Amino acid sequence: MRLSILDQAPVTSGHTSEHALTSAVELAQLGEALGYHRMWMAEHHGGMSFASSAPEVVSAYIAAKTERIRLGSGGIMMMHYSPLKMAEVFKTLSALAPGRIDFGVGRAPGGDANAIYAMSQGQKPMMDGLYEKLATTLQLINDETPEERWYKHTPAAPTGVTRPEAWLLGSSGNSAVQAGRMGVGYSFAQFFNGELSTEALDAYRHNFRPSAFMEKPDINVTYLVTTAETEEEAEYLARPSDLSRLFLMRGQLRQLMSPEAAHEYPLTEVDKIHIANNRAIHLVGTPKQIATQLQEESARYGFDEAMICSIQHQQSDRLNVYRLLANELL
Repeated sequence: MRLSILDQAPVTSGHTSEHALTSAVELAQLGEALGYHRMWMAEHHGGMSFASSAPEVVSAYIAAKTERIRLGSGGIMMMHYSPLKMAEVFKTLSALAPGRIDFGVGRAPGGDANAIYAMSQGQKPMMDGLYEKLATTLQLINDETPEERWYKHTPAAPTGVTRPEAWLLGSSGNSAVQAGRMGVGYSFAQFFNGELSTEALDAYRHNFRPSAFMEKPDINVTYLVTTAETEEEAEYLARPSDLSRLFLMRGQLRQLMSPEAAHEYPLTEVDKIHIANNRAIHLVGTPKQIATQLQEESARYGFDEAMICSIQHQQSDRLNVYRLLANELL
């Protein structure tokens, strides 16, 4: 089982966006040194909690600061962009860092309704035909000419470069069949809703057709993780993320609190029940406990790679999560 990183460039309370982005670079460099396989940047719009609005830009910068770790998007929110632009961006990245770039895309908007309309300049968002849009993008990345007339004399430049890996993201299983039919990797966001199923992954594998992007099925699953040397410390550090999920359920997107502030926040009995239920999507425990759960789920569901997302108030605590997991799994 490969081990990888998903970073959302979280802007935690008392910190700046610049700090979040420099922290992403530091995390990538540590991940590379520890043997992590890849690091993806998420795409979020219209909020103050995350600085990851341009994953392709951050990936380019990190590529210049690293040597081996794969980099890319987890993912580009393709409803906002044209196939030509997406193909050009990721072909350019792949030309600059050949063999290290991943083009990961999703159908989600990456923001609320206000952000969606801001991204489309107030026009009707392009939310239909997203699988067709991805198919066209893959053709352009592969130096093929789609059938639409406007592509006849407009190749996606640069041409003749190393292809990036291509991945389709999903959180409900609906994209699994399409990812298989297109011959791209399938990335399941377990930390969204905790509904990973053998049916979805089997559907992907059953429908997989080899392509120029992948010869055989490849699956990664993303988990939200908080770990520390002891269970008590892990529980202490986990409370801010527990509260963030609780606030999100109420339609509130807040910057991550410090552990001290989070433990002072008053909880009702209902709040405590919600937090307990949400532990299905937030793995908390010692490194050995987390590693055992990941290995068991990899064996149960048959996926190839665990992608770790850890959001901690302090960068030192976040880096420690990845160190501890690497000691157990790499």
